[in-house]
Amino acid sequence: MTDAAGAQRALEILYADDALLAVNKPAGLAMHRSRLVGAAGAFLIDLLRAQVGGSLHLAHRLDRATSGVVLVARSAEAAAALGRQFMGRDVRKRYLAVVRGWPEPAAGTIDYALPDSREHGPRKEARTRYARLATVEVPIALGRYPQQRYALLRAEPESGRFRQIRKHCTHIHHPVIGDSQHGRGDHNRLFKQHFACYRMLLHAWTLAFAHPRTGAAMELEAPLDAAWQALLQRFGWSSAPRLRDAE
Repeated sequence: MTDAAGAQRALEILYADDALLAVNKPAGLAMHRSRLVGAAGAFLIDLLRAQVGGSLHLAHRLDRATSGVVLVARSAEAAAALGRQFMGRDVRKRYLAVVRGWPEPAAGTIDYALPDSREHGPRKEARTRYARLATVEVPIALGRYPQQRYALLRAEPESGRFRQIRKHCTHIHHPVIGDSQHGRGDHNRLFKQHFACYRMLLHAWTLAFAHPRTGAAMELEAPLDAAWQALLQRFGWSSAPRLRDAE
């Protein structure tokens, strides 16, 4: 990726073979050129081509503000095989998110139809399962409340609609912290001012799928970045490897 000084740093490769690459995408890095990201200075697919060379094809996408596991195929055939799995909902996707408030019930399914990227297009069915993994109450006044509540969620989208987790969390009145389009500006500012956290707290944590060439079962995990790790420590929340046990 490219830092503020313009120096290029290598992307973190989570897995690589002659058919497939998996990358831990940093928050704030756009996947590729598109009308949605505007004049971004760097793109994941271009940086990865410069880093590893060869033919590369994005198998799926993450929002620019979201970090985590991204699959990249080394051939059109591998990309098509992975694409069929995503379209057939055969890929298990687990995200981590920090949200405002404590969702009730502590585990459930958000079933709420969403439009595509055009926003005003026809709505399509969308379901996200979630589990509340940890909670915190911080003694910081905001509005009429002297203390603020936040929760760590695991979210598993069963469908793949545009910004699905972000929109679903807002729909149940527990927006993702740092979400500038669908979240709460006052809570986003609180995290910047009090916790030095300037990113959206949504992370594509694990992907489980079949290898596009061999069919072998695979599960890949993307480590959390420094901003996430600092919050986990400050809030007394469990570290990422133990979060998998909370079902």
